[in-house]
Amino acid sequence: MDVREWALIAFTILMQLSVGAFVVLGAVHYFAAQSKGQAEADRLSDRALLAIGPILVLALLASLFHLGNPLNAYRAVANLGNSWLSREILLSVLFTAVGGVFALMQWRKLGTFTVRTVVAGLAALIGLVQVYSMAMIYQLDLQPAWNTVFTPISFYTTMLLLGVLALGAAFVANYTYLQRQGAATGPQSELLRGALRWFAVAAVVLLGIEFVVAPVQVAYLAASPIPEAAASVAVLFTQYSLVFALRLVLVFIGAGVFGFFLYRNAISPGRERILGTLAYTAFGLVLVSEVLGRFLFYASHLKIGL
Repeated sequence: MDVREWALIAFTILMQLSVGAFVVLGAVHYFAAQSKGQAEADRLSDRALLAIGPILVLALLASLFHLGNPLNAYRAVANLGNSWLSREILLSVLFTAVGGVFALMQWRKLGTFTVRTVVAGLAALIGLVQVYSMAMIYQLDLQPAWNTVFTPISFYTTMLLLGVLALGAAFVANYTYLQRQGAATGPQSELLRGALRWFAVAAVVLLGIEFVVAPVQVAYLAASPIPEAAASVAVLFTQYSLVFALRLVLVFIGAGVFGFFLYRNAISPGRERILGTLAYTAFGLVLVSEVLGRFLFYASHLKIGL
């Protein structure tokens, strides 16, 4: 696998993480505002919102390394009518721009709450369509391992799984900051623990989806009449069998085991320190797992005719 493919791994993972975190953060902020008021919701989410920005920048930088000549990047959007790649690039830039406008408005409290909500909703919609366009790039007749419904399903699952666990880590870091400032109030503790419980439940559900999709996808490709599809499965279970097994073990421990303990410890107050350890570790394990999964996505495919 060359540098350009590693750049694709970085771009797709970081972009999906950013979109997932932004979408989930919007939902959490809405319900937090309904429960504890807008001010407490802002204290919970504003720093997490700003943390998404650097991740987006890294994703866009990684996408440039995939191009033969980064100076010609503007030409990649020249075929919007027929190319999903052009649409993906344009939507990535739009998501970054609109999300950045919302972050500025939210941080400086520009405009009314309704106006900021509309801008955030627009950014989230653009992000979700961007992930769809990303998946559609791989719907190619000559790439049978990619050209299935499992590609968009896996992309959206990765988006949400990384999104909820990244936000869990961000919320814990924000609460630690508030503690050091002497501003970790009771409402913030309740919001943190409530969010972590929902994140833990979501992680376990998404883990279940991944553990259903993986064997079904393998069985589908193995039974395909297209030789290259079955050959991709053979490559996966021979050359990359250890990577495949490690990927499943890490996501199970991170999202399943740590998700379970995260939920249990988020029930009672006073356990913020162990919640931090659990949230950081769960996110780290799942992030490594998803990177390995994306590596296998690119490394095990075989093109018809080659």
